[in-house]
Order: sequence, then C-alpha cells, then structure tokens
Amino acid sequence: MTDVLPGWFYPGPVGGWTAGMLDDLPSGALRHVELIDGSLVMRPPQNAFHMFTVGLVDRGLTPPGHLAVAREMTVTLGVRQRPEPDVMVVARSALTNLRTTSFRPEDVHLVVEVVSPESLERDRTTKPVKYSGAGIRHLWRVEQENEKPVVYTFELEPAVRAYVPTGIHRGRLTTDIGFPVDIDLDLGTFIGP
Repeated sequence: MTDVLPGWFYPGPVGGWTAGMLDDLPSGALRHVELIDGSLVMRPPQNAFHMFTVGLVDRGLTPPGHLAVAREMTVTLGVRQRPEPDVMVVARSALTNLRTTSFRPEDVHLVVEVVSPESLERDRTTKPVKYSGAGIRHLWRVEQENEKPVVYTFELEPAVRAYVPTGIHRGRLTTDIGFPVDIDLDLGTFIGP
C-alpha cells in the first residue's frame, strides 16, 4: 500500500503529526485533511446530500454581528487534534486576518457535522467527545434518513463536559443557541423531479 501514498505522507514526520503541520502540507495534498489523535484523515469527495445539506445550514444560519459562519476551516483542539467541522459559528473577533486557517475552541460557538458513510464513526463518537472536552457549547449532527436530512442537536453540560441531546429535527430545524435558528430542511429545491 505504501506505493500509492505520496512520499511526504508515509511514514510521516518523526514524532508524528501535529496541528501546526497541517498549514505546511505540500501543495499536492488533498484539500480537506483533518488531524484526529495525531493521524491525518483524508476526506474523500463529498456526495450531493453532503454538499446540499452543508449549503442549507450555511445559508440558514444568521448569527448576531459578533458571530460569523465559517466552513472548510479547522478548529485546533490540541497538539494532535485539528478536526474540520462542515460548518461552524465562530466569534467574529477570531477572524483577525484573511490568512486564518483554524480557530481556537473558545472562539467556536457551534460545530456542525454532516455525516457521510466514511465519517459515521468519527461524527457520532470521536468528534463529539473531543468537541465537548474542548468546551464547545453546541453540536449538530446531520444524517440522511429516507433521502432527507435529520438534525440531532446537542448542548454542552458544563459540569461533566459532555453533550446532552436537545432535539431531533426533521423537515425544519427550529431552536435557539443564543440566537434563534429556523432552517427549512427541504432538499427538494436542489434535486430534479
């Protein structure tokens, strides 16, 4: 298998991969690379459900002026943890310049993961534990159910630093995460007859 991996990837740096190294990957590296437990995770091409759902959430979020919606960015949770949620709501003050590539967990208000078949375990178990341990207040996990999105919403219970469920949303996502959210989850406008 090593003959199909690029030379920079295998065996990797002495001592393993760290969060700071993601900004210095070679130009031929895949565009979306996460760091989970010191391992690089390459994300395969997305499917239409993932693309349309991420867009729906991105456009549907209208945070107050001190917050901003970000996507295709990472959050640095530690030296060996730098996941890339599909969508985030972050403190606008964290966007100090246009070269920003990652956010600190204390600047992240919401992380949204749209589940793909290859990311199911990471999105259901690994990432929520890491996000809650870092103190990120809100998590949404979006899964496909009968060709439609279903959104599982969670809020951090600070005493135990774990997420508790706050709802399961089909058809429409209506909630409050410090600001009101009302998103129509109908993907019908994106797909043909």
